[in-house]
Amino acid sequence: MNTDPRPVYARASAQVAALIETVRPEQLAGPTPCTEFDVRTLLSHIVGGTRRIAVVGAGGDGLAVRPFADGVADDGWAAAYVAAGREVRRAWADDARLDAPVRVPWGETTGRNALSGYVMEKVTHTWDLWEALGRPLELDPDVAEFALGVARLVLPEPERGDDVPFDSARPAPEGADAYGRLAAWLGRGPTAAR
Repeated sequence: MNTDPRPVYARASAQVAALIETVRPEQLAGPTPCTEFDVRTLLSHIVGGTRRIAVVGAGGDGLAVRPFADGVADDGWAAAYVAAGREVRRAWADDARLDAPVRVPWGETTGRNALSGYVMEKVTHTWDLWEALGRPLELDPDVAEFALGVARLVLPEPERGDDVPFDSARPAPEGADAYGRLAAWLGRGPTAAR
């Protein structure tokens, strides 16, 4: 993959930031399509994963960062996410980071590939949150198309083992948009949160 993922990461990040702003306190304990996470845990993972990719972009070890944010008050998720996003922008500002070797949970790769993988994760969790919150905003189809392309590249086989953090692919619903196709490819479905 030779594309610079930073612009699409920025769009995906702005989109999830807007979505986090819509979360109401009574929704925090609600279910999500990511069946092991309620909304609060999903927000913790979104913020923690963002902190992790900031460390990776700065040349640190992605495995040294826990992918969950601790100590965030229920009314502090939006601010915590914005702060983590600032760290990401600083860490990935230098073009040289795209071709530098980095270490992420799935192995050693280039910064470009790592950040592309985090676009896929961010967009997937955006869909999870969007579904859990009752689809409060329109989502950007272009970031979902990018994430779907990454997902099919890094997870080309529909059947997944226990060592992969995504379930086996499901059939996408008839007429599904890019988010629906991405969710299905990663083993998710909207009925889990409804």
